[in-house]
Amino acid sequence: MYIIVVYDVNVKRVNNVKKFLRQHLQWVQNSVFEGEVTLAEYERIKASLRKIIEEDEDSVVIYELRSRPKRKILGVEKNPIDDII
Repeated sequence: MYIIVVYDVNVKRVNNVKKFLRQHLQWVQNSVFEGEVTLAEYERIKASLRKIIEEDEDSVVIYELRSRPKRKILGVEKNPIDDII
């Protein structure tokens, strides 16, 4: 499955969330990561994010897609991922 993770977390935790997601997904731009994951990886990502964030204060949105979506970039692309398999 292909997922897109978008987050808005307290500045105290933002680096922890970013560091964790960089280990599992491709950074697209500020607070946005995406990538292909197995169901087991997806469950581990969700469980780990729940441990990092404060659910009463922070927000993480995960979009589940069946395949990699087509992307159109307007403006500067922060981190090109077209070459990644």
